[in-house]
Amino acid sequence: MIYHVVPLDEWNAGPDRPYAPASLAQDGFVHCSPDEETTLTVVNAFYRDASRPLLALVLDEERLTATCEWEAAAPAPPPGVADSTLFPHVFGPVDRDAVARILEVRWDEEGRATALVETEAAG
Repeated sequence: MIYHVVPLDEWNAGPDRPYAPASLAQDGFVHCSPDEETTLTVVNAFYRDASRPLLALVLDEERLTATCEWEAAAPAPPPGVADSTLFPHVFGPVDRDAVARILEVRWDEEGRATALVETEAAG
């Protein structure tokens, strides 16, 4: 399983079609993380000001129709993630049937992501 972070409103924007975030057009792939711990580190580095609720889609790689390649972060991984960590990049839209679970990011009083928990918020 791999993880992809998305605000709830973006995830719910096109429920009848595969999910294609802006990064797919901008970078040529959908950014994902290899595990929950790395996902929380990515959220704290890049998503602290994102609209909330913020979700983590847990994707089953075997159910994706787009190619998924594991690559080094460029230019470098976020602080707290080892340089040797490979990140899954999905080179096409994410099939909604590939979403095995949807988790919600939980925040502490200081605005840091601390956990991913089951949610009822996702449509």
